[in-house]
Amino acid sequence: MEFTVEREGGVVLVVIRADRLDANNANTFKRAMEPVLADAKEAVLDMSSVRFMDSSGLGALLSCLRRLTAGGGTLKLCSLQKPVRSVMEMVRMHRVFDIYDTRAQALGR
Repeated sequence: MEFTVEREGGVVLVVIRADRLDANNANTFKRAMEPVLADAKEAVLDMSSVRFMDSSGLGALLSCLRRLTAGGGTLKLCSLQKPVRSVMEMVRMHRVFDIYDTRAQALGR
């Protein structure tokens, strides 16, 4: 699972570089995110490259959300492609996650 990590003024910005977040890579993603989020209070996941996500991918995102909120932090998702956003809406996860159309909006610019 490829992603890049940038830090912008206390916000951890993770740009996912994979076109899928599914059963094939969700556990790898979840394990790789643990050290990234370990000391984070606010994180933004840029999902602009992700064209497909299944329930395993959603579970990995929920794991990231739980990790951050347990420590009083926040997780924002941005730049979801239409099929991924549809999955989020279908299972009502758009009510659980803070979702923004653009990275700039998620970062509060």
